[in-house]
Amino acid sequence: MSATTRKIAGRDAVAARGRLSAHKWLILRRASQAFFLALFLAGPLAGLWIVKGTLASSLTLGVLPLTDPFIALQAFAAGHKLESTAIVGALVVAVGYWLVGGRAYCAWVCPVNVITDAAHWLRERLDLDVGLRFNRAARVWILAMALIVSFATGVIAWELVNPVTIIHRDIVYGTFFVGGFAWLLALAVFLFDLAVSRRGWCGHLCPVGAFYGLIGRFSLVRITAAGRERCDDCMDCFAVCPDPHVITPALKGSAKGIGPLIRDGDCTNCGRCIDVCPKDVYAFAFCWAPPAKSKTADDAPKTEVRTREAA
Repeated sequence: MSATTRKIAGRDAVAARGRLSAHKWLILRRASQAFFLALFLAGPLAGLWIVKGTLASSLTLGVLPLTDPFIALQAFAAGHKLESTAIVGALVVAVGYWLVGGRAYCAWVCPVNVITDAAHWLRERLDLDVGLRFNRAARVWILAMALIVSFATGVIAWELVNPVTIIHRDIVYGTFFVGGFAWLLALAVFLFDLAVSRRGWCGHLCPVGAFYGLIGRFSLVRITAAGRERCDDCMDCFAVCPDPHVITPALKGSAKGIGPLIRDGDCTNCGRCIDVCPKDVYAFAFCWAPPAKSKTADDAPKTEVRTREAA
């Protein structure tokens, strides 16, 4: 199918709700990423030291320590003695992401998300195929290997090559835009997602995402397909989801008695499915909340059911 005639995910939502509403959660995600980056940059650029440090380890308002729990776990495996502030900081971050959904970190905070989203946008415009497919367990194996190597070498292994902390550190310290390793890492991730594998880095390889996915398996904030009886199988949600396998049980599991909450820890709580759905199938919900009352099949608008071959 040519790029001029193929269906672009989200166009129906724009037609139904307007451009702003159909991009609401994307706008909020970009605002969130900019906000967290601004907190770290306020000190170096304006002398307003709200947060000192980087995503790896920081101190907020001179009182609250925050530590990346995956880095703390690697440090522990490497035999490093953790200060009490590092332990407290790791627990605070872990509990925070357990509440809001572990991989919300990937969608709402991580600076690499902007790079991979840009690669995906260009891939779609160039109408490239999926590329290499990796086993979903690959990032868990990489996580395990990072801990094993840290244990064997006494070095916090993954942080030697972690694009997230290296790129964020170089931006905060003002060295990202003068060249160096961070630029090469950012370019490598972009080209990998563009030319090698659709959403390959975040969706299949990044052990940081795997770690937060484990934290988020029992998180309280979820996306629900409460309006799943209105789904017309347009497949737009599958097209935009970084991990589309999380959608199927909630969307298609009614006959098997599976509820509409997306409970898979791989879900990033990004809201992409909410944005692109013209039928308002999806919404955010708390996992203890009862399903939202939705229209019955008789009440739903009569629409022609569309089919499309899955990519």
